[in-house]
Amino acid sequence: MISCRLCALVCTLMLALQPLAANAWGEAGHMMISHAAAQSLPSGIPAFLRTPDAALEIGRLGPEADNLKDAGTSEDRDADTGHFLDIGDDGTVFGVPLTALPPTREAYDTALRAGGSDEYKAGYLPYSIMDGFEVVRKDFAYWRADDYLARNATDPAARTYFAGLRALRETLTIRDIGWWSHFVGDGSQPLHVTLHFNGWDKYPDSKGLHARFESEYVNRNIDQQTVLAHMRALVACNCTIEAETARYLAATNAQVIPTYTLFMQGAFAARTDAGVNFTADRLAAGADELRNLIVEAWRQSEDGSVGYPLINVRDIEAGKVMPTRRALGGE
Repeated sequence: MISCRLCALVCTLMLALQPLAANAWGEAGHMMISHAAAQSLPSGIPAFLRTPDAALEIGRLGPEADNLKDAGTSEDRDADTGHFLDIGDDGTVFGVPLTALPPTREAYDTALRAGGSDEYKAGYLPYSIMDGFEVVRKDFAYWRADDYLARNATDPAARTYFAGLRALRETLTIRDIGWWSHFVGDGSQPLHVTLHFNGWDKYPDSKGLHARFESEYVNRNIDQQTVLAHMRALVACNCTIEAETARYLAATNAQVIPTYTLFMQGAFAARTDAGVNFTADRLAAGADELRNLIVEAWRQSEDGSVGYPLINVRDIEAGKVMPTRRALGGE
């Protein structure tokens, strides 16, 4: 069940905040990516995420990471560079290969400094994607435990208690997916994964392309049904989030030159078949990736642990362990 308080908060934000220019895919693009992904979740995903209301909430939350820009000096300095990655023409981020990203942002920043940059200059989008995945995977692990205990705890009062935790976890999971969806969406925009993010000298008059492509063109020419029509079938990852993030961002980076080529051909100056198809493919790639990663997070959550000390989710769902309220952080 979706929290009425969350619904009210999201609606208020959407009405009060105006879309910001040149922010990733713009408000409309991010809403389409997040909404389309949520609409496309398969039947194996818990039912609370597969309702029209949940899909709408996730879509509305898609632009939220942009809406909160200009919150203040400290927040902006820490958060703003989590939306992009400056991949160079050699396919590395100042010498750091996508296929060998360090396991933490701290180690990533150390590696970048050895190459004359840092995470605030080069961007840390891969870690925004990986961190969000890990949070959602943990959400699912707790939901599995709460759901089992809400149905199977021997004490009726305990069942009621865990049912309340399950409802809260559903609200949190929708919120966490909605927030994270923004960064997965950023990863499908070619100009968010290149040093040539807003113009390239070898393409005359391309300065300022970023906003013209991602916001203006999307707003004029793409709608939700177009994005859905360009989505592909679910592909099971069965891999680590590190490997999948590297693959995804490398595939998007491979579309940088096609983006500039289409610009030179006038594909984004007005509505053209080439421009619409390319842009819809990019938005759909973000929706595909988000849907696939949600499914992967759900699959991996079965092997997760919850509570303190940690309790294996498989043991809870198999009825081998019946955690107390306190074991899961309760009263």
